[in-house]
Amino acid sequence: MKFQRQAKILDLIDRFEIETQEELTDHLRALGYSTTQATVSRDIKELRLIKTLSVETGKYKYAAAAAGAGDSFTTRLRNIFRECVTEINSARNIVVIKTLPGLGQAAAMAIDAMRVPEVIGTLGGDDTVFAVMKDDDSAAQFSKQAHEILK
Repeated sequence: MKFQRQAKILDLIDRFEIETQEELTDHLRALGYSTTQATVSRDIKELRLIKTLSVETGKYKYAAAAAGAGDSFTTRLRNIFRECVTEINSARNIVVIKTLPGLGQAAAMAIDAMRVPEVIGTLGGDDTVFAVMKDDDSAAQFSKQAHEILK
């Protein structure tokens, strides 16, 4: 549940300008996550989120770590992925990723948050993720890289 919640946090801060922990907690609760502000605070610390100035509104919002903390952020995403995934296969330009039950969306969000340029999009179900790649070669390469993460 922790990995799924943290993946959802990454998705939320990517989609919305979230200014406070309370606002983030409200978003999570609206999506069915039973969580507290203290839990969200720990998640923010583990994900190494930072506050940045929004160009659109001029207010501060949560964002993924900047270049200086990028290694730890990437490590956290890889850990989420590693904990969720049980099997990886590719077919043409689609990579099919099997996960533990209930963690397909968490794995898909981790992939999305990694911002791999060859990934056109992901679709996460209960225990399966479809990652659509730019071409067959990209799918094979991504599949190989994903297997490396699991080691």
